[in-house]
Amino acid sequence: MLDRLESLEARYDKLNELLSDPEVINDSKKLREYSKEQSDLQDVITAYREYKDVSSQLDDAKEMLEDDLDDEMRDMTKMEISELSEQKTELEEQLRILLLPKDPNDDKNVIMEVRGAAGGDEAALFAGDLFRMYSRFAESEGWKIDIMDSNTTGVGGFKEIIFMINGTGAYSKLKFENGAHRVQRVPETESGGRIHTSTATVVVMPEAEEVEVDVHEKDIRVDTFASSGPGGQSVNTTMSAVRLTHVPTGIVVSIQDEKSQIKNKEKAMKVLRARIYDKFQQEAQAEYDQTRKSAVGSGDRSERIRTYNFPQNRVTDHRIGLTIQKLDQILEGKMEEIVEALIIEEQAKKMEQIGE
Repeated sequence: MLDRLESLEARYDKLNELLSDPEVINDSKKLREYSKEQSDLQDVITAYREYKDVSSQLDDAKEMLEDDLDDEMRDMTKMEISELSEQKTELEEQLRILLLPKDPNDDKNVIMEVRGAAGGDEAALFAGDLFRMYSRFAESEGWKIDIMDSNTTGVGGFKEIIFMINGTGAYSKLKFENGAHRVQRVPETESGGRIHTSTATVVVMPEAEEVEVDVHEKDIRVDTFASSGPGGQSVNTTMSAVRLTHVPTGIVVSIQDEKSQIKNKEKAMKVLRARIYDKFQQEAQAEYDQTRKSAVGSGDRSERIRTYNFPQNRVTDHRIGLTIQKLDQILEGKMEEIVEALIIEEQAKKMEQIGE
């Protein structure tokens, strides 16, 4: 581990030199590439330098014990050695985690799709609750939300809502939300007070850059139509809604949220690229999973991952066996405890795989 850290520090120092080189400064592609590489190394280099400093202090303190010290000074030195040893162990653990293989998509923006599934109007209302939860969480992280498209119901909630979350690290914290979410509660329309179970599905995809997904215009069929509101009635006399069909994969994206056909097409292209990129990722993951169990969060999207029980104010994540009695707070976007637990589980699985 220390040899690898030495190598990374040498590369970090070299990047600092390169970023001061006029030739690199005048080359926007190289400048962007080297800046990102330096940024990716920042946390591990900061922790490594702190580790070296603590290790040096610990060696000095151990040498002092060999000197002729009075009892008070000896006790103080022993206490310092104990504190520094603990600090060194913590930094070693932190460095192990920082050196784990990183998901190349972690820093990306995400495109999320939330749909009401089993349960009719109640499922659509729950989809609305989930969208609000993700929106509040995004706000707390300082991320920006852009609704790409939505299909509302007459009673509120969404049959479907597609939205983008722009922010560094958005995918790293939201990628675990893929799957079926189940709610148990008494619907407002239920006069008998019986608890109903409904589900909504969530899909999380990293935003795909044009260079990552080669989509040819000749492979896309473009259809335009008039936008429609709840119940299917036309809300726009112009043909502003856009449907894109990627012929090779059969992926279809319809966007009608904007009044401008051009804006709808731009949004549809973003969603289409993300879905194509996601399809290739899912196929590669399925192939990988045939030989090895993958990290948490990359299982079948039809899998029930979480239950939200209103009567008991309880949320249970079934993948890691985590139960939290704070459903009201979580639906307000206070998801940190769940997100942190899922990240730790992913790190543990990666360490396990490296051990194997």
